[in-house]
Amino acid sequence: MLRELILAAYDTRSTLLERLHLEGTNAYRLFHGTNEGVPGLTVDRYGELLLVQSFHQSLSEIDLQVIKDVYSELLTSSFIFVYNDRSSANSRYSNRLVEGEREEANRSFVFQELGVNYAVKARHKGQDPYLFLDFRAARRYVLANSQNSDVLNLFSYTCGMGICAGVGGAKDVVNVDFAESSLAIGAENARLNHLDDTSIQFIQADFFTAARQMAGLPVAMRRGRQSHVPKYEKIQPRQFDLVILDPPKWAKSPFGTVDLVRDYSSVFKPALLCTREGGTLLCANNVAQVELSSWLELLQRSAKKAGRPIKNIEVVTPENDFPSRDGQFPLKMAVLEV
Repeated sequence: MLRELILAAYDTRSTLLERLHLEGTNAYRLFHGTNEGVPGLTVDRYGELLLVQSFHQSLSEIDLQVIKDVYSELLTSSFIFVYNDRSSANSRYSNRLVEGEREEANRSFVFQELGVNYAVKARHKGQDPYLFLDFRAARRYVLANSQNSDVLNLFSYTCGMGICAGVGGAKDVVNVDFAESSLAIGAENARLNHLDDTSIQFIQADFFTAARQMAGLPVAMRRGRQSHVPKYEKIQPRQFDLVILDPPKWAKSPFGTVDLVRDYSSVFKPALLCTREGGTLLCANNVAQVELSSWLELLQRSAKKAGRPIKNIEVVTPENDFPSRDGQFPLKMAVLEV
């Protein structure tokens, strides 16, 4: 049964894969188990790396061999097969690997998406892949709409959106993330695409200190914290032509809490105020339980309250390698003209 499901999923992607290959892309989701018959199972290609992940239960050796055999038939080029079992608590992967491939899991690969080069590892200090493939539609937008723009990439992670802006001809790109290790991958991605530090910057900082200073807002401590304010880098107020806001579901720092279910406004307002009048704000919300219509209504209310009403909203949906039976995608993306 697993073999038939994999073959059917590959067949439904035939037109998309042909187009992606012509566009210089060799990274995509080959099997999206939630909507293709095996909940919790994903198969992603990142160039020569084939990354299999299971989130609900471990895969048997038989199932792993079936997956490997089927893609050996389907893919025209050879690949390195790595399995990350993420069925334990907090989606942390186990050390289980296919026999003889332990070294390959720690190896760096380079792949291409829309002609842009990225680094990837199957295993690293974090849990998630260096690039989220369902965000391709947003990266496609940035590539096509960043020419001669000043771009701010908040919660930048490994800076995929910032790299797209640089390749797309942005004048200046600023990537902000709290994790030094993620920004290091971003710097490597910049090198892979021949972007130099005159056009792209990497700022290691808490979102609330960096974005609020750029927005001209005061930096405050989170409620319940001590009166002593930790040191943070001073940043001058500044606005950008294009701002990208892709926060995690939940995170806490001394300066604030990111909560995409209960308080998206706390991250949205600073990002909005960092956007020039007539500029564009690209927002994302990756929480499945948040409905698109409710989220868009919240953005409109928050923008009006901040005195910067939204002039137009364009919803961006994941591409066809992330199918949805009801059109309610877990990842919601919106381009806001402000």
